[in-house]
Amino acid sequence: MIMGTERTTKAGARRRRAIGRKRGARGIARRRSYPDLRDHLNALERAGLLVKVERRINKDTEMHPLVRWQFRGGIAERDRRAFLFTNVTDSKGRDYDIPVAVGVLAASREIYRIGMGCALDQINETWTRAISNPIPPRVVTKAPCHEIVIQGRDLDRPGMGLDGLPVPISTPGWDNAPYVTLSQYISKDPDTGIQNMGIYRGQVKAPRRLGMNPSLELRPGIYTHWEKMKSRGRKLPAAVILGAPPCVAFTSVQKLPEMMDELHVAGGLVGKPINVVRAKTVDLLVPAEAEIVIEGYIDTEYLEPEGPFGESHGHVNLQEFNAFMDVSCITRRRDAILTSIISQVTPSESSLIKRVALEPVFLHHLRSALGIQGVRRVSMHEPLTNLRKLIVLVMDPKTPTTEIWRALYGAAAWNRAAGKYVLAVNEDIDPDNADALFWAMCYRANPDLDLQILRHRDQGHGPRSKRNAGRDASVLIDATLKEKFPPVSLPKQQYMERAKTIWEELGLPKLKPESPWFGYSLGEWSEEFERAADLAVRGDYFETGKLIAKRRRKDVKMNTEVRDVDESNVEAGPKPKAGVNAKHKAGRKR
Repeated sequence: MIMGTERTTKAGARRRRAIGRKRGARGIARRRSYPDLRDHLNALERAGLLVKVERRINKDTEMHPLVRWQFRGGIAERDRRAFLFTNVTDSKGRDYDIPVAVGVLAASREIYRIGMGCALDQINETWTRAISNPIPPRVVTKAPCHEIVIQGRDLDRPGMGLDGLPVPISTPGWDNAPYVTLSQYISKDPDTGIQNMGIYRGQVKAPRRLGMNPSLELRPGIYTHWEKMKSRGRKLPAAVILGAPPCVAFTSVQKLPEMMDELHVAGGLVGKPINVVRAKTVDLLVPAEAEIVIEGYIDTEYLEPEGPFGESHGHVNLQEFNAFMDVSCITRRRDAILTSIISQVTPSESSLIKRVALEPVFLHHLRSALGIQGVRRVSMHEPLTNLRKLIVLVMDPKTPTTEIWRALYGAAAWNRAAGKYVLAVNEDIDPDNADALFWAMCYRANPDLDLQILRHRDQGHGPRSKRNAGRDASVLIDATLKEKFPPVSLPKQQYMERAKTIWEELGLPKLKPESPWFGYSLGEWSEEFERAADLAVRGDYFETGKLIAKRRRKDVKMNTEVRDVDESNVEAGPKPKAGVNAKHKAGRKR
């Protein structure tokens, strides 16, 4: 049965592509106090962060490669944009009346911040408050996501099932089909009745069949639900959301306890109940302002091959047996917008949306659950490694060694798929600068004293090696300062800033300062050294020469450090011969 408009003219479809339009279910819109997807797109457009592409774009070969370039083309994160494709076609020449949005949630931190509706430095606090104060959703009877309802035999008509949705191919040349990527799968625990919502990929296999890969190394809630329904000999009801209010999409990537419903946390994120409506053919609540909802039943008796697919660990995931869903209904807004996410090799939109959400939860676990107050920041390394493998803990310099090691062990145990390498550093080390991390490892860590290996770990997310019976290990490294060190050997900040001003006045290429870009003390720097350096920049360095000449001695070997020699009871060596400075000055005059 089809409710609403079955198909539309191309002209009508184009008219509906105005992203700010609100139509249908106006009673719901008046009661909504949080932004939906089109509100978010309007905000991005006002901020100059939305690129509208009106030319014909092939979703199978052109769409994702085009957006991918801003992650692999040397473009700074702050310059990345969201894309809205309004004239979508495919390799068969078919046209789609549904625009596709890519990169609209987390192509950059600024885009993410706009979706969160708070300042960047308030994101951690906002997530902590939302998780601590979830708000149950409001159940409504009419919803924008039900403006068009397609079910029963109508799903078998050409263009009315999954074949009518412009799902892109993410990694053309490697993927074996289009895959839904920014797809929130909703299912319910049959024992507790608590819903779970998480993002998993799904291969488009037929007009009424959609795959489901639950990433077992993360032990998602949907897999637990699937196992429980399998034991009962029943299929698992599920709903897949393609496009939703930002608060819903952001919450779906969080790793929350299984007893916590993500739609409740989404309410906590915006401080208001999220509108939900009962799905048409499955007993589940779905976001009322969803763009597209795919309903169906996930088979629990059979699995079938899925893949290859370019994965977020940076390799193509070859082929696995995974679940599939028989579609029973598709509902959508009349002017629906399908959202897709850039994943695969990191950095990507997929990694950034997870990183900004997971780091605050990771930090909260170490500081609150384990009580390690010396942890100042958790950084999940993003480029190429994809968040889980390399974890950096930024520690307060006063943290006792025992607490540093407790933090390292705690980080390795927090998530079964995270923490192959866990590194503790001080606050002067930029965790996003791999060179700085190597620097800290090379000069602040003694492998004999500051390195531990934890065995019997799962391999986690990534290509599965057959070595060591498929088991992996974790490496913990304390690369914090354990003693005072000499300063970083770069000019002090004021001299670098002055030089930068001159650089810009000369019209030289734009600078992108990399930490460290100026020198600073690491504890071993005396007032005597400071005075000598000050004399040097004032041009009075010969004064220092006179002082050091008085400290000559002949009872030490070459390269003996002055700090290792007791000079308190030693007679000064011979004074410089008369006339030496005079000859030097005379030479300068000539």
